[in-house]
Amino acid sequence: MCPGVESDKPGICPKCGMALERNPAFGPADAHEDDAELRDMTRRFKWSALLTLPVFVTAMAHLVPAWSHAEWANGAATRWMQLILATPVVLWAGWPFFERAWVSLRHHSMNMFTLIALGVGAAYAFSLAAMLAPGWFPESLADSHGRLPLYFEAAAVIIVLVLLGQVLELRARARTGSAIQELLGLQPKTARLVTPEGDVDVALDAVQAGQRLRVRPGEKIPVDGVVIEGSSQVDESMLTGEPEPVEKTAGAQVTGGTLNQHGSLLVQAEKVGADTMLAQIVKLVGEAQRSRAPIQALADKVAAWFVPAVLVAAAVTFGLWLWLGPQPSLAYAIANAVAVLIIACPCALGLATPMSVMVGIGRGAKMGVLIRQAEAIEKLAALNTLAVDKTGTLTLGKPGVTEVLLAPQSPLDGDAALRLAAALERHSEHPLAYAVVQAAEKKKLALPEVPDFQAAPAAGVSGRVEGRAVVVGKADFLRAQGVENLGGLETLATPHQGEGKSAIFLAVDRQAAAVIVVSDPIKPTTPEALAQLRALGISVVMLTGDNERTAQRIATTLGIGRFHAGVTPQEKHAFLTAMKRPGAVVGMAGDGINDAPALAEADVGIAMGTGTDIAMETAPVTLVRGDLRGIVHAIQLGRAMMRNIRQNLLFAFLYNALGIPVAAGILYPSLGVLLSPMLAGAAMSLSSVSVIANALRLRRFA
Repeated sequence: MCPGVESDKPGICPKCGMALERNPAFGPADAHEDDAELRDMTRRFKWSALLTLPVFVTAMAHLVPAWSHAEWANGAATRWMQLILATPVVLWAGWPFFERAWVSLRHHSMNMFTLIALGVGAAYAFSLAAMLAPGWFPESLADSHGRLPLYFEAAAVIIVLVLLGQVLELRARARTGSAIQELLGLQPKTARLVTPEGDVDVALDAVQAGQRLRVRPGEKIPVDGVVIEGSSQVDESMLTGEPEPVEKTAGAQVTGGTLNQHGSLLVQAEKVGADTMLAQIVKLVGEAQRSRAPIQALADKVAAWFVPAVLVAAAVTFGLWLWLGPQPSLAYAIANAVAVLIIACPCALGLATPMSVMVGIGRGAKMGVLIRQAEAIEKLAALNTLAVDKTGTLTLGKPGVTEVLLAPQSPLDGDAALRLAAALERHSEHPLAYAVVQAAEKKKLALPEVPDFQAAPAAGVSGRVEGRAVVVGKADFLRAQGVENLGGLETLATPHQGEGKSAIFLAVDRQAAAVIVVSDPIKPTTPEALAQLRALGISVVMLTGDNERTAQRIATTLGIGRFHAGVTPQEKHAFLTAMKRPGAVVGMAGDGINDAPALAEADVGIAMGTGTDIAMETAPVTLVRGDLRGIVHAIQLGRAMMRNIRQNLLFAFLYNALGIPVAAGILYPSLGVLLSPMLAGAAMSLSSVSVIANALRLRRFA
């Protein structure tokens, strides 16, 4: 609740009195440390409940007609029994609350424990004085038998109820932090290291970058790396939230913590320990859960004057009941003042925002939406304008074969043409050549050997493939090689080149055979994501460094009305600055180094997890999958979290606004209704549990 407070050992927060949470950046707490406070509070609750039961029964016996005059319920022995049993409940079981109250007073930061200690302390001290020094009190305060009223049962029951609230709260808080624990649990403890002597199981901490690891079917991949042998389907849902497994073959990147399903993989480790993506996600989630949302400032401002105001209200309540109340007025004054102190505990108010932030950010992490700062939640919820980069954001970010166009009377079909071209391009280092090879491998085409490969830089490649002379490259290169009938292919390619796509010409035995169209294809999920963004009322603007023709084609295809082409990183930054008009909350989605200035300038930057580290370091929100639908999830999650926080704050404010006057006795003149300190304690505990329960609903967000 107070992220600015840090300590090098477990303890309590001097501001709010809550137990300090372990910083996930220093690793997970062991099981013993992690639940130490819960075990302590549970033990205190059980013993205090056992001791309080007879105190409560004897104190309430006068309400049962058959017991109202019984000696066991009203005699001196019973009163001394109440003192003896209530004392360990208050002084031992309730000691943590008095300790935290003292810390709050020393730091001039009064909190819920200040009010609990004052209320319980007043009830217990009055009762103790009534037992040990009855002569201090006026005779008018005694009943017909000369006995002074006792509030041991109120003090003990309040301690029991507050302890119960603490136990329930600690259990719920453990569930709010479960996202990090679940993420940490995804990492396997060992890895199977491939050595010259054979495979050896080693501790994960012993794995170093560059080593080779074997991952068998059904095992989790231990580290981030690259597949060097084998093929399989890998479940990456823990990163992306998507249930469909991803095919992995040689050269594919794999991530630690993901689940290998069917085949065996040989993986070369690239990132280990704190450098893995899973470790970075845990770090980001932990930092975000400890950051403060701006709306928390509202609760902080209220809390700053709330406790002093409650003390004044309790003093006024005491004075009015002592002056105007019925006899015994002192007893009424003490009971109602204590009720005000107890019911006004601002625990629900303090928990309202941080609980929603913890649960929501944890839920986002499991959906593949990493939120680094709580402030970004409010920005996401209010977002109404989104600027998007083209390459790597709307498109896949790498060239791919989109079409294979065949020449008239070509003896080849599309796969045959792609196979011959890929056989040559496999020996080339050009990015477009890689796209052709990838397309052939995706179709599982067998690529023949090329014994006499030749390359002309920036022009094309040639060689003999299965006894045929094959030439691949630009039209001018093919023409220089004596290829005939190129005119028809050039006619087919012209419309695509006009849209900014690349054309690779193929000739076999000096005859024009096909043209392979290569472009940066639009991600399959982009149209759906843009439609969802428009449905959410988000205006989309495309900013790209690509040429006007390509930008126009992408914008027209996707129905984006506003775009700017040929912009530099500085110009992207300037566009974002200009878009931040009054009333506009502007987001920027990008994946490259060139997007970093704009990501930093936006109200909320959103980085594609498939992009550069610089983009992800700059943006407060990262989409692990690099899918624009993640932005939709992020906006919807932000809105759900802000709605949840407002519900919590409204509940906390209303609870105190209604509870304090009732506890003070405002209903007594008209209805004869008073709120006992015990009921005030129960209501106070339930208010905290209700706020946490409401926050936990975010775990079901989808």
